[in-house]
Amino acid sequence: MLPLSRRRLLMLAGLTGLTGLTSATATAARAADNPVAAVYREALHLHTRWVQEQWDDTIGAYAAADFRFTAVLGNAVLLGLDDYDPRLTGVAAPVLRARTIATIRRFAATNRLAGGTGWGRRLFWDSTFELYFLLAARLLWADLDDATRAAVTKIATGQAAYAYELGAGDDPLSTGSTTNGTAGGRPGDSKLVEMGAYAQALAPGIAWAGAGDPAAEWRERFLLWTANASGLPAADRANPALIDGDRIDQLVTAHNLDDTFAVRRDELVNPFHQSELWRTAGRSAIHFLVAGQPLPPVLTRRPNGDELWRTLRLLAGDAGEPVMPMAADHYHAYGRDVLPLAFLAQVHGDRHAARAEADLAERLLPYQRHEPANRLLKFGGAESDEPQARAELAIAYLFHRLRAEPVRPVSRQRFFADARGTRDFGADAGLTVHQSPAAFAAAVTRPGFVRFLWQPGHDNWLVDTRASAFLPAGLTPSWSWTRAWQKNRDGVDATATVLGSGDGYAGFTTLPTGTVVYASTGLPGEGGLTLFALTMPGVPGLDGARTFTHSGGRVELADQITGDIDFAPRPARYVRMLGREPATENGYSLFSFGVLDVHGADLAQGAMPIVSSEDGWNPARHATDGNPETRWAVSPQEQGRADSWLAVDLGSAVTVAGVRIAWEASYAKKFVIQTSTDALTWTDVAVVPQTRTASRWVGIDGRAGLVTHGGKGRITVTATEVRAPAPIVEGYPGTGRDLARLAARRLPSAPGLLVSDAEEHLSVFNLTSEPAVDVPVRLPSRRRLYVGEQVVTEQGLEWRVSLERGTALVEPPRFILTGEPAIGTVCTVRDSHRVTVTAPQGRRTVVTLRCGVWTATVRVMAGKSRTVTVPDVPITPAADLSRGRTTFPVAPLPEGMSSPEHAVDGDPRTAWRPGPAGRMVVDLGAPHAVRDVRLTWSAAGRRRPHRVEASTDGLEYVPLGAEVRYVALVIDGWQPGDAEVVEFAVI
Repeated sequence: MLPLSRRRLLMLAGLTGLTGLTSATATAARAADNPVAAVYREALHLHTRWVQEQWDDTIGAYAAADFRFTAVLGNAVLLGLDDYDPRLTGVAAPVLRARTIATIRRFAATNRLAGGTGWGRRLFWDSTFELYFLLAARLLWADLDDATRAAVTKIATGQAAYAYELGAGDDPLSTGSTTNGTAGGRPGDSKLVEMGAYAQALAPGIAWAGAGDPAAEWRERFLLWTANASGLPAADRANPALIDGDRIDQLVTAHNLDDTFAVRRDELVNPFHQSELWRTAGRSAIHFLVAGQPLPPVLTRRPNGDELWRTLRLLAGDAGEPVMPMAADHYHAYGRDVLPLAFLAQVHGDRHAARAEADLAERLLPYQRHEPANRLLKFGGAESDEPQARAELAIAYLFHRLRAEPVRPVSRQRFFADARGTRDFGADAGLTVHQSPAAFAAAVTRPGFVRFLWQPGHDNWLVDTRASAFLPAGLTPSWSWTRAWQKNRDGVDATATVLGSGDGYAGFTTLPTGTVVYASTGLPGEGGLTLFALTMPGVPGLDGARTFTHSGGRVELADQITGDIDFAPRPARYVRMLGREPATENGYSLFSFGVLDVHGADLAQGAMPIVSSEDGWNPARHATDGNPETRWAVSPQEQGRADSWLAVDLGSAVTVAGVRIAWEASYAKKFVIQTSTDALTWTDVAVVPQTRTASRWVGIDGRAGLVTHGGKGRITVTATEVRAPAPIVEGYPGTGRDLARLAARRLPSAPGLLVSDAEEHLSVFNLTSEPAVDVPVRLPSRRRLYVGEQVVTEQGLEWRVSLERGTALVEPPRFILTGEPAIGTVCTVRDSHRVTVTAPQGRRTVVTLRCGVWTATVRVMAGKSRTVTVPDVPITPAADLSRGRTTFPVAPLPEGMSSPEHAVDGDPRTAWRPGPAGRMVVDLGAPHAVRDVRLTWSAAGRRRPHRVEASTDGLEYVPLGAEVRYVALVIDGWQPGDAEVVEFAVI
């Protein structure tokens, strides 16, 4: 439960005349104690400048369009606290208060639930903006007249009553939006967002109506929708844990999640909508807190909540924002990402969320100052997202002010160390991810969104993950294969993906160090990384240029894409931007296009541009209207066209010397500036961007490096792109690696296969349509031993491998070999536990083996063999089918039960405590023929009777039989002090 400062609570709720600290010293001390809150405070102040632009004199209130009037919540928060700063907002407090009250009065009266005809009642999405509006009114309650108070009360209670009366039915006012009843959607379209909307529509009415009827009935419905929003995987339906007195298995009827805990919307894995679980919770929770009501327990005990948060951490970057692997419509939407993190951190008390929140806050002000200045959202999104971002920032700020002490974040190193892991989200989802302490990487195989992703250093502003890493853009594969390895099951965290098309094959492996390996048979347009090179002071790395190191030295290339582009003065009547390559699939869009004379004056302002196409909502005239918030965009039908253009007619021939461009998120990676006197003959006067070449390796801004092997080895770089076509490309995160040495080293080789030994891990690719059977792989080093048989040769080792067609393998070193073994010595590694050394005929051999801190010197007579065993180490790869697999129930757990994952984690120090419920399920991930199950009990306590059941669908269970996917362990009558299950192995 959130520890409240009652004094601040009463002040915020407008229930007393108490005032907070007012001295500058006190404000500075508070900011130092809570730097995140200090950022939110300043961001709200600065954003008020945008709010003032929305004032409409004709109605005497802030504008109605796009719910801009709900910006009053941010105003109310600032006015209700003790440190309002008119220097930051640009408006005096009395003026802001008068405008805020006038707006609340007007829109309370025009709401349909209060008798008006303007807005309201619709669940999607009027009720969300009502929630913001109602909170603003409550914070300024003492300033409202009786009629407005009555209208506000009608809105809160009326919306709750309306949502309640709908039951599980659809809102007839919200065409096309549905929860699909309480059954939810299906894994391809999780109904989390819709169910959250039904729940939050009830919250203000409950919070402000008190405990009596009808609030009691509303509270039951709020529990139903809030619990069902996160759904249940099929195998979790039997969870008997209690939420607010109700059993999950009787309360939750929505089973619309993948077993891999990913929220999908329109079939796409969408992290933004996954975080909606805590966005809607935050919107609801703030009403209870400000009203002085206890939080409904369901807000902090969400079914699957812990697992859904773990999924987001698997996708995390260094700016508190998850990578958007498919739909990038909310990429860098910092203003909309604040609330879920603030709720998890400051209400739940999650220190990892506090780390992500702090990282986002660190970048929020520089982002806000970036053009268009003062806004909380850049680079796309709907106009209604802007007032939403303000409202949710205000709520996040209130969470901080309502805490006695802010939750202290874990370190960034700890955050990513704890988030590390891999996951294959399944063929239907089409996503395989790898989070490591040094980088994020993923592969998307979903048709229409196919790409490889790499974010070295988790840097949110280095590699643009909206574009594919290395893989050609727009590839439509006819073949896809992917696999994720897991440390406690396989001995390594790694993934591999292979895609095939008519042009050949491409493969991608990710390693535990954050390094990635790309291999291909030579696809057109491959080998590229798209880089950000914006100028955003305050964000590390965004100074408008990138620095590249290579064998020829260092070169800094500036971002010529945005800002002034100068060229030699020349006469022209027409000046145009002609696209060569768009950065995203959305074509081209820019805020402004200026034509400069020799003095830097803009000759194009007010002119009517001519364009190849335009979007009806974003016409060409916006490029020259002088408004930095309006933009031109190509028509949706022309988004796939590379040579779209925009030209300005200056009326007559004049001397021009440059252009000034401000791109939106859909910018041109490559374009030319042309001039003409007659609009018929065009001359190139500037080609963007500048290009340099390097050989075999290049360091990128001191943050990452690429090394190529094979092919011509020429790497082309610009400020916004690296192009490194080669059969094998290795991507290394961070610094500290000798890229020149890595480029010069001799790689392993094998007939018909491509092999890399980056970071001492073997990445082996069979990029052919035929299986590779027992293929010899020549390893240039004798130092490392891998699972399988390897023979000592004069050149190194010969290791053998078999791979199905169109697949790949990541194999970690299991043992380190030192000494001078005899040529012909055979080392056969069975797993991380055992290795057999066989001496050649006619010669004895002596080798020293090391595994971690364990070492052994092995002497073997000629023609003989000797097997050595490493004591007390986890055995990987494990024959146990359950090792590291998903288990159920997940959070919240039944009383007395510990997490079932302790029975399958391979760690003898952990154990599953069954509790009175006494039932766990392990999901094997796919159907398997199970031969046996084995239990390892803790040494102390009585061993209770148990039984094993199996299922193919996670719903119906029978005694263990043929091929099964789910295996259940049931322990009857368990009591405290009884033995616990250290390991539940499925063989």
